[in-house]
Amino acid sequence: MPTKRQKRSEKQLKNAKKQRKKYPELLKKVVTFADIILEVLDARFVQETRNLEIEKEIKKQGKEIIYLMNKSDLAGKIKKPEDIKSYVIISCKSRKGIRELRDKIKTESKRIKKQNPEDKVTVGIIGYPNTGKSSLINLLIGKRSAGTGADAGFTKGIQKLRLSSNIILLDSPGVIPEKEYSGTDNQAIAKHTIVGGRSYSQVKDPEIVVANIIKNFRGVLEKQYKINAKGNSEILLEELGRRKGFLKKGGKINIDRTARLVLKEWQKGDIEIK
Repeated sequence: MPTKRQKRSEKQLKNAKKQRKKYPELLKKVVTFADIILEVLDARFVQETRNLEIEKEIKKQGKEIIYLMNKSDLAGKIKKPEDIKSYVIISCKSRKGIRELRDKIKTESKRIKKQNPEDKVTVGIIGYPNTGKSSLINLLIGKRSAGTGADAGFTKGIQKLRLSSNIILLDSPGVIPEKEYSGTDNQAIAKHTIVGGRSYSQVKDPEIVVANIIKNFRGVLEKQYKINAKGNSEILLEELGRRKGFLKKGGKINIDRTARLVLKEWQKGDIEIK
């Protein structure tokens, strides 16, 4: 018989899946209603955090996309794809680029011609979960009107907020492209967890994601934790788990807990990729 905790977890998972199915529709509504689109990307993973599906729809509708490369304080040299023309490099943490972004929004909004002069220009904000959309809105409007959280997918629906007397912001939930989303493909899950699209607290096999980080970002975790793992994720997790005292019965290292700690610090930006 399943325990109360297991039943509660199963119910939460069902609710999460039910909500996730609604997100693409909400995102499409934001794109339809907005005159200008801001796509928030992670400066460390610019191409990986682009939603090419929705970009295609935006361009089809003839609307402007301004790409925002956030978390630039955590990135080294930013690799900008050649097809990205209109962009601003920002950091919500250090407030870098926020004034430049405000000016760019105002400039682009003046180019929007409304049939009714009293109608406001609408700016839609889209992006992967955990790229910093809500933090960006808080900085743009100068107060905490959009909720923020460490877990991916914190924003649950569309929020309508006033940027100025004639500009409205539309926030949307973070969405992973439908074609890329998978509940079984370990590589897809690892990719989305690394870029923050899936929360460290929800991924099923966190040690697989840590192994992918060590493979694709050589030396970063070893340097962070001062462990000579020689590119071996098992050595790193064993040593770190022992150091943290993450032990199970019999003195065996709790690899799951240790891996989730690594992913939590990775997603929070405590580990720099420079």
